[in-house]
Parts: sequence; structure tokens; C-alpha cells
Amino acid sequence: MAADEIVNESMDVDEVPSTSNEKTTKVGKNSTLPWIEKYRPQVFSDIVGNEDTVARLAIFAQHGNAPNIIIAGPPGVGKTTTILCLARILLGPAFKDTVLELNASNDRGIDVVRNKIKLFAQKKVNLPQADSMTEGAQQALRRTMEIYSNTTRFALACNNSEKIIEPIQSRCAMLRYGKLSDAQVLAKIIDVCAKENVSYTDDGLEAIIFTAQGDMRQALNNLQSTCNGFGHVNSENVFKVCDEPHPFLQHLWKMGYSSDDLISNIFRVCKNLNIDEDKKLEYIKEIGVTHLGIVNGNTSLLQLNSLLARLCRLSLKK
Repeated sequence: MAADEIVNESMDVDEVPSTSNEKTTKVGKNSTLPWIEKYRPQVFSDIVGNEDTVARLAIFAQHGNAPNIIIAGPPGVGKTTTILCLARILLGPAFKDTVLELNASNDRGIDVVRNKIKLFAQKKVNLPQADSMTEGAQQALRRTMEIYSNTTRFALACNNSEKIIEPIQSRCAMLRYGKLSDAQVLAKIIDVCAKENVSYTDDGLEAIIFTAQGDMRQALNNLQSTCNGFGHVNSENVFKVCDEPHPFLQHLWKMGYSSDDLISNIFRVCKNLNIDEDKKLEYIKEIGVTHLGIVNGNTSLLQLNSLLARLCRLSLKK
């Protein structure tokens, strides 16, 4: 059935005993909740990034119904948060009693579909969140989606939509999320810092963004961990908490970081440089050659110093 046809249908909601894993969050200075939960958006307007895709879901909410949904994208970009916001709008006061959230990292087998999901679907409403179910479980889920299509909506969140079987994909509206930009992550962590009265430096926030790589969940976790561990967010503290080498080679070798970690961070810095694309490609080529040597066992400091020399030589070329 087409997505437009599904949207125009009404979805029956029955009152049922609570089976939701959703927890009530209270925003406050004394809360012991992880910041990723404490500051999880509750409405569409608070979601950071992927505005066009979120707007499509807002249209579903305006109609009072939604098709089955697959949201694909990298970690920490708001897939689960978006689904929960949609469920709150559609279900209103019945949200807690009519939502079942499952994580297929743990609940991934066919027994989960036959027992938890099927039994919950029989109670009229279901909005499970899944991420990497086995193929057998997906085949069983397909049948459950067909039987309870009048009363049940499924929302599947995944990093790679290719791992979801075609029969399920064909029964769902496919939405794709991209990585958050550095500016979007920065704006959010500055807002959290203000609310939590966090002491920070500019280089500390840059380090948070660097380690997050577009993952808002990772950014907030790193921010909270650094704040709890040191009471002050600067680049040195952030890299200590995250157990990642600082993106500069000097003295890092003596600190015990592996060649593989160092070359990976050099690549991450390079790909975000604001330089001419042709020169960036030359840098990446040299980094790749060195990385290949490290993988093959050439893990000495000499290899890394050689790389820096070649990169310096390229930077001097006109």
C-alpha cells in the first residue's frame, strides 16, 4: 500500500496496560540523568539537523497518522528521538501505554518478534525501534506487520538500510539522515554548557566536536564525562577522557599511542581542513600510503615522521 494511502487511514488506539520502556525525564541541575536523556528533544522543533526529513515526519503528524517508517543514518543524529517525538504527537496521553521500544542490538532474534512484538501488536499499538535484527526475525516481523496493519505502526532505525530485507523495505517509508555539521553540534553543546554552568575553553569545545565526528550523542557524552572527571572542559582534558591522541604528533609517540591511532587521527584532521581540494587529495594519498605501511607492520616513529615531512613538502608546492 502506498504511503499516501496509509497516511489517510485512521489508526485505532486502545487503552492498554503500560509496556513502554520510556522514562520520564526531568531537566534540572540536580538531575543524575545522562545529558543525552536530560536534553533529548521532546518536539520536532528542538531536533538538531536533517530539517527536510523532520519536516516530512511533521506532515505525517499533522494528518494524525503515519506509515511504517525506516530511518537510516549514522549514530547520534536523532533517529530514535525523531520517532519518539512523532509517537508523542500521534498518541498524546496514551504515549506511555502504547509504545514498545526495542533495541535489536539485544532484542534481535525471532523469539522477540513472536513473543514481545506480536503480543504487543495484539494490544493495538506498537512503535518498536530496531537496529540489526536477524533475517529470520525480519521475516517473522513482515508477517506481523501485515496482520496488524490497521492498528500497528513500526518504526525501524538502522545505520545501514541494506541490511533490512526487501519485503520490509517495501512496506515502509524510507527516510535517510545525514551526519550533523560541526556548527550544529557546537550550538547544542554551548547551550548545554550554559544550562549546566560548565567551565570550558574554545579549544575544549573544538576537541569535543573533533571527537564526536557529527554524532550528537557522542558529543554530549564526551562533554559530560569531561565535566564530571575534571570540572573543566579544555582540549587536554577532553582527549584524556576520550582516550584519543591529541591531533598533533609531537610527544604523542612517547605517550604510548599506537601508530594506527595516530595515523587515523591525522586523516580525520586532514579531511576537515579548509584547503584546496586538489591539495587535500594529495595529503590524503600520502596518509593512505603511510597507513598501508602501518597495516603491513611498518609501525615505527620513522614512518610517521616521514609522513609529516612529505606533507610539509606538499604544503610548500605552489
